[in-house]
Order: sequence, then structure tokens, then C-alpha cells
Amino acid sequence: MQASFFLDACRAAGINFYTGVPDSFLRGLCDELFSRYGTDGKHHLVAANEGGAIGLCAGHYLSTGKPALCYMQNSGLGNAVNPLASLMDPAVYAIPCLLVIGWRGEPGTKDEPQHVKQGQITLGQLDLMGIPYLVLGPETSDQDFLDGFFALREAMNRGRPAAVVVRKGALKTDASPDYGNGNCLPRERAAEVILSLLPEESIVVSTTGKLSREIFEIRERCGEGHQRDFLTVGSMGHASMIALGIAREKPDRPVWCIDGDGAFLMHMGSLPVIANSGVRNFYHVVIDNAAHETVGGMPVCSGHLDLTAIALASGYRQAASVSTEEGLAERVAALCSEPAAGPSLLAVRCACGARLDLGRPTTTPIQNRDAFMSFLKEF
Repeated sequence: MQASFFLDACRAAGINFYTGVPDSFLRGLCDELFSRYGTDGKHHLVAANEGGAIGLCAGHYLSTGKPALCYMQNSGLGNAVNPLASLMDPAVYAIPCLLVIGWRGEPGTKDEPQHVKQGQITLGQLDLMGIPYLVLGPETSDQDFLDGFFALREAMNRGRPAAVVVRKGALKTDASPDYGNGNCLPRERAAEVILSLLPEESIVVSTTGKLSREIFEIRERCGEGHQRDFLTVGSMGHASMIALGIAREKPDRPVWCIDGDGAFLMHMGSLPVIANSGVRNFYHVVIDNAAHETVGGMPVCSGHLDLTAIALASGYRQAASVSTEEGLAERVAALCSEPAAGPSLLAVRCACGARLDLGRPTTTPIQNRDAFMSFLKEF
């Protein structure tokens, strides 16, 4: 189905505001939205996390009387459960919205480990919350969609959230928006520079998405093991707190959290917790490509996020930003040589994009966990 047809049906149902967190299964929808509206704030706004997006939908309905559309990966449904159950539900404020959910890990399909459980419970979560839904697949005809969508419109007219669960390949578009950001340093090269300069005893926690896949392949190319790296899968936005939990218990070893700007934004409340935790061995590197690049490239916070100012305002002891390989190497070397003085942030402005042949880790999450825990016992 063309995403343009889908959006036209939504508009006919009175929906004229769109928000959410991008998903690769929804790339056709996201590209079409960006081509139509950009992130203008009036019709379309990319949220920091899915729960916040539901709050935006509620505010839109309260002020206009019209439902909004909230797009998300099914992993984000967990972030949205609280406001869906305690704010939007018919037993509370009865606020309608349309959820568009990418169905990663659908039973019977091959997907990554972090998506398996989410895929198994997606429809059950909606059933449990009493949210009616239809499943949209590549085989769904336009008319079949419209027939099913009519029931969802009726549910929204009665003050209920409703959902369209989207299978892989169900939505497509001819739109090809330019998500470039003007930066030149490739993310994979930035990660390679960082890893090459860290002392042997350093502990690395990397965020979910292509960054962790790149770190795995960098270690492979260098003939190194993977025991030093905890490659976070799923749980977007929580790598920094995982790293904090380790830094508290390993105060004599440097802990490097290599994060993404979308993940950083998703749970930004972690920053003052990190800053006020008392840890001195915490180094927070944020790959700043101003985009949710792993899931398509839609801009993070409309492309404007002052990471160093946010970190310093949260209580980090120092923060800096670099945009070149030389500047990155110089700053990482300095951080490694200086006495640990408290949480430090380094924003690395990188280009969007990744190698087309980028692979995935050949070890399982359990194997990664066990090797990593053994490494933590060393030194």
C-alpha cells in the first residue's frame, strides 16, 4: 500500500497531526510524512519517546477535538502503555488516537533476538488494554484496509485509541527525502578511532542499533575479542544507565558509554542521575548525527540538540564537541590521560549513513553477556 493512500484515509478520519518515534518497518510512512510536512511542529513532530508522543496526542485532542496519529515500533509500545492505560483509556479521559505500530519479531518470521518477545506479545498487549486493531500486510488491498479502518474510526469516535499493526513491507512510498546533515565524519570511523585509543582495561557499553553492529565488526577486523564491549540490543535509551550501574561497581576502571543522540534524547532524565551519582570514571560519548539513522534517518528533535549545554546543565563535570577525526582523537586521548574527574560528555558530530554490507553480531546476547562479565572480573 502506498503511504500516501494510508495518510489520505487518516485525513478523511479527521487526523491532521502526526507524532511518534520512527521505525524501519514504517519507513514508507515516515518518509511520506517528512516529504509532506518535514517536522514543522504544526502537522508533524518527532517525539523523544513513545510515551511522550501519546501525551502530545492527548493535548492535540483536548485542544481540537480531533484524534492524532502516533507511530512507533512495537518495542515502543512498552513506553506507551502507561499513558494509554492511565490517560487515554475510556475509563479515564476517553481520549482517542490512532496508533501505527511496526510489528518487529512477528511470530513465524526471522528477526533479531531483541524483537522476538516483543513480537510475540504485541497483539496480546493491545487486547489486554482493550485497543481494537487491524493488521496491515503487503497482501492487504486498499479496499480491505478501508473496510477494517472503518471499525477503527468508529472506536475512535467513541473515545477509544485504536491501532494499525504494520507488517514488514506493508507501506511504501515514492518519496525520497534528504536526511543529510552536512557532517563529514562517518560514524563507523569515529567508533574505530575511539576504540583504538582506549586503555586495555576500559569497559565499553554501546547503544542499540547500527553503532553496536559497527563496533562488533571493528573488533573483528582488528582481530580482537568482543569481551570488552556490552552491545546493548533493544532497550533504546538505557545504555547510559547500564554503564552507570557498571561504573559504580568498578570505580577503578574507565567506563565508556558510546551512545546515539536519539537514544540520549529518549531518556534524558538519566543525565542528572549520572551527574549526581558520584562516579568519576564515566565517559559519555554521543554520536550526534541529528537523526534516527538506524531506522531511516528522520531528524532527532528537528535536527537541533545542544548536547554539551544539556550535559553541563545536568551537572556533568565537563563536556565538549568535535566534528573531525583529528579533533576526536585529540579529545579522547586527553580524556584517557587526565585523572578521572567525574562524568564527562563528548559529542561527536557525524554524517548519516552506514555501509550497505554492514553485518550483525555473530555471537548471541547470552554469549556477549558471559564474555563481558568475565572481562569485568579482570584487572
